[in-house]
Amino acid sequence: MAFKIVVLGGKERKADEDGFIQQPELWDEAVALDLAKQDGIGEMTDDHWEVVNYIRNYWLKLEIAPLIRRLCKETKKDIDTIYDLFPSGPADGACKIAGSPTPTGCT
Repeated sequence: MAFKIVVLGGKERKADEDGFIQQPELWDEAVALDLAKQDGIGEMTDDHWEVVNYIRNYWLKLEIAPLIRRLCKETKKDIDTIYDLFPSGPADGACKIAGSPTPTGCT
């Protein structure tokens, strides 16, 4: 897999061809804001952060992204709301913004 160097949060990061950072330990809110802008999200609301922080914490504990069913249940947001918040979807949008590597669970 090829990686590229991108600037997120004012610092260089390694990302895969889909833009997922490859050093999740270097993630912070500034990185999330830059990734959100790249994904066409103008402003991160409390609802955005709730989803992102849930995914982030889940990934930190289990090193896998949550399944969409669990994400919806735990955040009390239905799938339509998730797509309203993250137009590119839970994996390509929310999981990327949360700083997880390319997800295997968040689909």
